Amino acid sequence: MNRKIAIGLACALACGAFSAAAQQGGEPQMSPEQQQAMEAMMKAMTPGPQHQHLAKSAGNWDFLGKFWTEPGAPPQESKGASTRELMLGGRVLRERVTSNVMGMPFEGFGMTGFDNVTGRFWATWNDNMSTGVMLSYGTCDAEMKRCEFEGSYPDPLTGKMKKNRMVSEHHGDHEVMRSYEAGPDGKEVLTMELEFKRKQE
Repeated sequence: MNRKIAIGLACALACGAFSAAAQQGGEPQMSPEQQQAMEAMMKAMTPGPQHQHLAKSAGNWDFLGKFWTEPGAPPQESKGASTRELMLGGRVLRERVTSNVMGMPFEGFGMTGFDNVTGRFWATWNDNMSTGVMLSYGTCDAEMKRCEFEGSYPDPLTGKMKKNRMVSEHHGDHEVMRSYEAGPDGKEVLTMELEFKRKQE
């Protein structure tokens, strides 16, 4: 069993036992170590301001995408839609994207969260143009208007992991996300820009 799952289940069982003892009028007893573990788990699981920031992005969005396949070449453009919803009690924002890329239907799915333990945001991404997953970690500024993530994904051309950097700017009902990767000469180049506008419903 995954260690994180085991710890979570142990905490849930301990909370249940503690609550049951209290309801029966007994005096629940916890050792200092158990109390410390309980406090650590509660701190790790409690949503905070970063999760409230994620919640502001929930809803339906339209976007215009620009994609650069070669440095200096004109970008290809594509329009699409994004639906974002909270899950796991407001701890994770999931996103489903639909579009049309190079004449083919495109569907992507991502999740974004904030880990209270590491103090970092994390994000995953899957889509129907690959069978792999991109995993990224990042931070935001104090006002949470600018976030920067660094991640990697399996490159189908080389079979190796390829690094990716994403910068997103958040301005209420308008967001811009830019993605950068190493070009042929090893220098970082802009590969994608997505401009999101919230649908007025």
